[in-house]
Amino acid sequence: MRLRFFGSSLVSSYWNGAATYYRGLLKALAAHGVDVVFYEPDAYQRQQHRDIVDPPWARVVVYPATADGWRRALDEAAHDADLLVKASGVGVFDRELEIAVPDAVRPGAACAWWDVDAPATLDAVAANPDDHLRGAVPRYDLVFTYGGGDPVVQAYMALGARACVPIYNAVDPDTHHPVAARDEWRCDLGFLGNRLPDREARVEDFFLDAAARLPAKSFLLGGAGWEDKPVSANVRRLGHVGSVDHNAFFCSSLATLNVNRASMARYGFSPPTRVFEAAGAGACLITDRWEGIDRFLEPEREILVADSGAEVAALLDGLDETRAKSIGAAGRERVLAEHTYAHRARTVLDRLGVPVRPLSLGREAAE
Repeated sequence: MRLRFFGSSLVSSYWNGAATYYRGLLKALAAHGVDVVFYEPDAYQRQQHRDIVDPPWARVVVYPATADGWRRALDEAAHDADLLVKASGVGVFDRELEIAVPDAVRPGAACAWWDVDAPATLDAVAANPDDHLRGAVPRYDLVFTYGGGDPVVQAYMALGARACVPIYNAVDPDTHHPVAARDEWRCDLGFLGNRLPDREARVEDFFLDAAARLPAKSFLLGGAGWEDKPVSANVRRLGHVGSVDHNAFFCSSLATLNVNRASMARYGFSPPTRVFEAAGAGACLITDRWEGIDRFLEPEREILVADSGAEVAALLDGLDETRAKSIGAAGRERVLAEHTYAHRARTVLDRLGVPVRPLSLGREAAE
């Protein structure tokens, strides 16, 4: 199968939280013989902040972030695609691409809308009777989503989707695994995430409020955009943390905090990439509460759950290294058994009716 995929970026995680999702999933699909070409615009300085070179399992086409650029890229992609995918949040000319892709598909081929921010997308469509996706979604053969469970599936079917299949985040064991801690990053609680409008208030509550309550403990804030954010004296800011450093970030703290964006927490069933990355690295995870957590990790044994910054502080204050390591090990065991991109790729290919090869989970098979 020839897969041609339009997304934000495969080679850069700079202001691009979906990077590791794309990498893990497309690498796993390529392992089944899928021919992958990834189309990404030259935008937002992502090419100047690459985390990886072009991978051996996909060809990367960087096209100019212009009207002519996306049209030429789409013509090239559609020419031989068996499945032509437009992901949400490419960043430039999204509306134009989303409308054009179904018309560009060659006879006998299929197209899919792949929403990597479904809760936010659906909220935006619900608020705007003239949103272009109301007309575009029914023209795609299939909708895949980054998560969302039944609430997202039902909302997309109500929009006229022919089918909607959640493909959840997962872990690539070859990429995210335990490493040695970095002394300069050692802390009691770390949080890694870019500063975004529908995340900021929740970070204030679950992370910064917890830090203010525990002045004797150390907190590490990673991600772009936090440079001018007021924080207490026990919070250190790292700025952008490239994907190559994620394992060290997770392995250098007693615990790692996950904070869902507001829309994702409201819909539930939308664990972000950080949950699986951190669990794959063996980190002790504390997460804000959202419906569906127990579908992925077992509270109290594989992950800790809090309803507020005060509860995060209480959990952290009562956490010692022995329990943190036990939770981290249990979480890692669970994601390797059930939540790798090898598992996710099989779901995609089964839905498309493409034969799959025997399941291979990667790095952990040799451990």
